[in-house]
Amino acid sequence: MTTKKTTNDHSISPSELLTKDARYSDYRKASNPLSQKGTIAPISAPRWDHELHETGPTETLPLDNSKALGCQGPATSPGLCANFVHINPGDRHATNANATSQLFFVMRGEGRTEVGDLVIPWTKGDLFTLPACSPAVHSAAFDASLYWVHDAPLLKYLGVEATQKNFSPTLYNRDTMREKLEEIVQDPNSAKANRLSVLLGNEHFPQTMTITHVIWAMYGRLPVGALQLPHRHQSVAIDLVVDCQPGCYTMVGPSLDKNGQVKDGERFDWKPCSAFVTPPGLWHSHHNESGSPAHILPIQDAGLHTFLRTLNILFTRGTKDGAFEIVSDAS
Repeated sequence: MTTKKTTNDHSISPSELLTKDARYSDYRKASNPLSQKGTIAPISAPRWDHELHETGPTETLPLDNSKALGCQGPATSPGLCANFVHINPGDRHATNANATSQLFFVMRGEGRTEVGDLVIPWTKGDLFTLPACSPAVHSAAFDASLYWVHDAPLLKYLGVEATQKNFSPTLYNRDTMREKLEEIVQDPNSAKANRLSVLLGNEHFPQTMTITHVIWAMYGRLPVGALQLPHRHQSVAIDLVVDCQPGCYTMVGPSLDKNGQVKDGERFDWKPCSAFVTPPGLWHSHHNESGSPAHILPIQDAGLHTFLRTLNILFTRGTKDGAFEIVSDAS
């Protein structure tokens, strides 16, 4: 970690120089900056549609929310930056980030990614991760779009450079992800499950069971007619809709009504290959009224939260008397 350099000012004594940045606050007014107007900003819930990456030049399009967050950009959440990467056929496009973890999901097309001497072939629906110090060059055989998420905003905030590779480049093949999800769907114990999803992990992180030590990723199905009961967590979710038909949506709000549903919620209508942010601490439920199954890929900084023991994920669950309870178990 590097420290800020201070310009020598001979008019300031050594003791004054050491103490000039110190500040003191009444605990009652500073213990929760979120409650104080003009300090740290709450996390908003922006959305980005698929039209952004379907046409135009080969380029990286950051889903930047840094102005609303009051942090150095680009940043989608305080700790993560999501991007749409559009690659025209025959083009070569470089990506790089000062990040411990990078995740790429192929929204459209077919191509390859070169990381040094390593070549990762990919097609629509594949997902792969890269560790720190992994500049990459992407090329496409057909018009392609990648969804790229990394944790550079977290490192900017800490003022550090990522120098250690904590895992190897890893490919999560589309067909394998679908097979694992289908096994979960066909499990008799899943008949009454609130969620039908496969959590993507890496053998290097057995404690957190996440795809990297910082990033959490889940490939989930929202069945026809599904009402996924509300849940909440302290990590920020950047949700990518993989596929859906009109009639799929998410309800987001700060509280629950007497029936255990999101109270006075905001509705986020799903669109294929589009993204939206679910802020931390808010209740949210997913609904499918489209007549066709849908799939979603939430990406969160929950690997870090899980390691810090701060995730605090909670679920609502119906009881035998028709009421509901709040539990920490997803089953």
